Amino acid sequence: MPRDVRALAIAAGMTGTGVFHLVRPQAYDWMIPPELGRARPWVTGSGVAELATAALVAVPATRRIGGWAAVAVLLGVLPAHAQTLRVFRHEPGKLAVAAARIPFQLPMLQAALRVARGR
Repeated sequence: MPRDVRALAIAAGMTGTGVFHLVRPQAYDWMIPPELGRARPWVTGSGVAELATAALVAVPATRRIGGWAAVAVLLGVLPAHAQTLRVFRHEPGKLAVAAARIPFQLPMLQAALRVARGR
């Protein structure tokens, strides 16, 4: 995939999820591990971080720093994935879906790293 297309795909994805975090935060509140405290600041903060990252990745002059920001955001959501596994541990069907989502983080991380490294 060409570098610009990869970067714009990351920007589009992060724009969509960032907007959704801000418009429908209640959809994400339950994913925040209770050990982190109140969920809403984490959900709102992650939405803002996704939108800022999308903007950085979309602009060629800031694309590399945006790639590193995308890596940070994608790593930052791992506690939410762990929380979904915890919440659904007694519901095999939902647990399987939650577990199946996690491997998709790897190609997204790889794409973000390629953007960050200017490849």
